[in-house]
Formats: sequence, structure tokens, C-alpha cells
Amino acid sequence: MGRPIDARGWIFEVENHATPNTYIPIRNLTSWTLNPGENEETADTTTFDSNGFFEQDVMQRGATLELSGLYAATDGTRDAGQLYIDETWAYLLGEASRGKMRYRHTSQTEWTVWDCTVTPGEVGGETNAKTSWGATFTRCGAPTSEEVVTTP
Repeated sequence: MGRPIDARGWIFEVENHATPNTYIPIRNLTSWTLNPGENEETADTTTFDSNGFFEQDVMQRGATLELSGLYAATDGTRDAGQLYIDETWAYLLGEASRGKMRYRHTSQTEWTVWDCTVTPGEVGGETNAKTSWGATFTRCGAPTSEEVVTTP
């Protein structure tokens, strides 16, 4: 039996629309949630022959990935990944609204890559709190994978 892996060991990156195959890390995350059943659609296939038992076929698969963290700025400079999502990708419409993001655990040798759209999350805070930040990625089509390339 294997050991559980740390949630903080996951890496999330977004592709820069202007420079394909150039990915920008998203930093200062505090939580993430992958929902592999989001946007799933089914067709009821129950008939008299089902003898009172429900039956269905899955007609559509979908998934979302929600990232939450702290609105990050160092010396007045925003985190590059958060900034790209908030000020570039979030304003794209139509076909241009689709982009790529990828994720993996530090122990993995392949990225999971999504063609997806992004919805920026709420930003806020209270008196003695840090400012929150978030984004939700909605997968479009099937996921792909690519090998992790390390640079010397």
C-alpha cells in the first residue's frame, strides 16, 4: 500500500496565449479541488425490461478544477500566473476564451493537460485577513498528457 501524497505538492500552470508552449506557474495557492464529474450528462435507458431498476448511459464527460489562494504581490508586482488569469485570459471571448492549463504532483513524470476555459473567482477579505484569490478551469474535450521536461 502506498503512502498518501501531500496536497501542497501539486503544481498548476497556465499557457500564455501569445507564446504557445510557454507555461506560467500559478503560485500562493492554499487549496484546490478537482471535480471529475462536473458537466456530466446522462441518458435514462430504463425500460420495462429493467424490472424496476434504474439504468443509464453517460453521454458527456466533463471536469472542473478550482484553485484558491491568496492574492499575491511582492514589492507591488503581482504573481505572474494570477495576473495572467485575471488581466488577460479572463477577458477573452469566443474561441479565444479557450486556452491550456496543466497540472501534476511533484512525484509525477507527466503533466495532465487541459484545453479549457477559466472563470475568475471572488477576491476579498475581512479586517484581519489576507486578500483571497481564485479561479475555476472547465475542461473542454478529453485531457491529454505530456512528459515533464527538466532543463539543466
